[in-house]
Amino acid sequence: MRDSSRKTALAEAERYLTAIKSALLREWDSIGVKDVPQAQDEYDSYAPHIYTLLITGRSQELSDYLWSVETENMGLTGDRQATESFAERLMRIPREIEES
Repeated sequence: MRDSSRKTALAEAERYLTAIKSALLREWDSIGVKDVPQAQDEYDSYAPHIYTLLITGRSQELSDYLWSVETENMGLTGDRQATESFAERLMRIPREIEES
């Protein structure tokens, strides 16, 4: 991969990760930390895997992953319908980035 192509790919990946992190904190916020300054990076570790699922278009796997994070990792009861709805919202990120 040429250096300019690598930089372009990295810039695009960064745009995705920024959008994903923002959506996780501002729209999903399973544990209610969006207004806690010290916790603004609480969900950042989930973004790389979500990015992979987005660019490969695996919406059901994305929904399942979010459900697992909520119910197994975080120990929450979860709301399957809300999780699926949020997964659908995340699946719009590629189009949003493309259109911007």
